[in-house]
Amino acid sequence: MGQSNHEPLPSSDPRLPPGQRVQRGWPALHYGPVPRFKPLTWDLQVFGATASAEKHSWDFESFGALPRTSVVADLHCVTKFTVLGNEWTGVSAAAVLDLVPPAPGVTHVMVWAEYGYSANLRLADFADPRTLLATHRNGEALTAEHGFPVRLVVPQLYAWKGPKWVRAVEYMRADRRGFWEERGYHNLADPWREQRYSYQEEPGDGPLR
Repeated sequence: MGQSNHEPLPSSDPRLPPGQRVQRGWPALHYGPVPRFKPLTWDLQVFGATASAEKHSWDFESFGALPRTSVVADLHCVTKFTVLGNEWTGVSAAAVLDLVPPAPGVTHVMVWAEYGYSANLRLADFADPRTLLATHRNGEALTAEHGFPVRLVVPQLYAWKGPKWVRAVEYMRADRRGFWEERGYHNLADPWREQRYSYQEEPGDGPLR
């Protein structure tokens, strides 16, 4: 039988973190149903501990008018497949931080998606130049199954830290666990250290459970 386009292949590629395998194609994995996009009511909010103490939001048109950037980066799924060499295009997280600065003392963000899904990140990971609120991959708009209109891409972390269907960013002065982190996944999610599960956490890796 021929090789399936969705079957991972073993590889010794130096771009692969420990335990990962190169993936042909791009599997669509997510929790729950694919949301229906409603352009007239969609917005992206930034709230929490902002420097102005106010919430900021962009509607679909104004978000689309923000400066765009592209990043070539791999995607590492905790299920052990890696999709190499993706070209992501969208709005950099650093640009969001410039447009809506966090207040002094902010250390983390919570990225919120449709249906209340969330992922927590250290501020440094969110501010990384490679972190992107992506709208396109390899020159094509994201499909609904892959997060249209916006998904977060955090190349240096496992892909669950990059939610699909992003709707808000919350600035926080203390860490809180997100959706998968509350369900046994590692709080930091560094693929090069194989930080997959919460039982691997060391003191200081996350808030007390």
